[in-house]
Amino acid sequence: MKFEKGKVFVASELADYTEGGVVSKELVHSNAGSVTLFSFDAGQGLSQHTAPFDAFIQVVDGEMILNVEGTDYRIKAGESFIIPSGALHSVKAEQRFKMIITMIRG
Repeated sequence: MKFEKGKVFVASELADYTEGGVVSKELVHSNAGSVTLFSFDAGQGLSQHTAPFDAFIQVVDGEMILNVEGTDYRIKAGESFIIPSGALHSVKAEQRFKMIITMIRG
């Protein structure tokens, strides 16, 4: 499905699940930052990393496990979390989930 600006859309429908994989679809990108939709199949994740800016996470389907500085957070559809800039974090999918991550530079 092609993403078209200037239209009403359901974000969780813009990226399908892929068996054994992670899918990302950038919705907005500029010098100021980006908004990206991710879908994770069960058993997938992202290894520990840091980001130079705060990252606003919104879970739009399923449930994720977000580890920030050694603490696990279970975040369900409809819930959000802000990862502070520079914080060591990782993502794990015990079940399929989709999230939107918003990064604003500066």
